[in-house]
Amino acid sequence: MEIPQDITAFILCGGKSVRMQTEKGLVNYKGKPFIRWIIEAIIPITSNIILVTSNGDYSLVGLPMIEDIYPEKGPVGGIYTALKFSKTEKNLILSCDVPKITAPLLQTLVEESAQDASVTLFSDGKNDYPLIAVYKKTALETFAEAISADKLKLCPLVNMISNQKIMITAEQKSLVQNINSKAELQSLIQLEQ
Repeated sequence: MEIPQDITAFILCGGKSVRMQTEKGLVNYKGKPFIRWIIEAIIPITSNIILVTSNGDYSLVGLPMIEDIYPEKGPVGGIYTALKFSKTEKNLILSCDVPKITAPLLQTLVEESAQDASVTLFSDGKNDYPLIAVYKKTALETFAEAISADKLKLCPLVNMISNQKIMITAEQKSLVQNINSKAELQSLIQLEQ
């Protein structure tokens, strides 16, 4: 199946990084910041990559950056900003803390995203991964309503709109794991030694 070029990728680099105590997307993993690993996984799908952040430190990757329209609204605010800014129907949205994500996994997500679903995301049957997902521009209104009602929990919001869940295997689960703390980063590094 052909990968459509009419897709924009947005990496959400907001968040307070409270548990990591430093900007998550800039944390080093195997000699590169998280953000570089994620960009490398996206490049085979689209070169149209935009960071949603107000942190100028991300300028080191040389990609366009946009700031949250509504700051302090978490991932719901970041996704709203991405969809509002996007000029494409399909939008690949990722958090900045998934350094093990791979191009083949993202290609599967994009290729299998259903025409009639507002959101296509991975699930392992127990956990859903709405921060590695394809969001259609049509979801914008739902996100706008959620922000104005201050309903900022992402999973319940995604479950309210038409969605498609692509099941991942136990092996793939490590690829979608988000690394939120120094302890999680340490255990990831130890696992790979």
